[in-house]
Amino acid sequence: MSVDNQSKTILIAEDSSVILNLTRKILELQKYKIVLAKNGGEVLKQIESNPVDCVLMDINIPVKDGMQCTREIRAHADPKINKLPIIAITGNANNYSMDQFREAGVTDYLPKPLDFDALVRVVKQYVG
Repeated sequence: MSVDNQSKTILIAEDSSVILNLTRKILELQKYKIVLAKNGGEVLKQIESNPVDCVLMDINIPVKDGMQCTREIRAHADPKINKLPIIAITGNANNYSMDQFREAGVTDYLPKPLDFDALVRVVKQYVG
């Protein structure tokens, strides 16, 4: 099986359109397909209606925060959904410890401001 990013889809859950657009451009340059969720209420709907390979989760999204969304994904009945790699993105990582991230089911996290090289590296680590 060849590793082809064309078939890999990343869900970006982020309410800042600036960060969203930048992140999307960076990942599209890497040939990933992008699905967007502007708030926590859209995350699960998007995952259930689009097969995604990885979730970039801003922790401070409105409606439901990223931690709550992560817990819901982990509790989902579908193993294709509950096993998804979830990469938390947060500007205030100090508010949460790595243990809290793990307890919620976060796979890894990236601090803001986003380092785009690190973003690509971490996404490739989990998605290939």
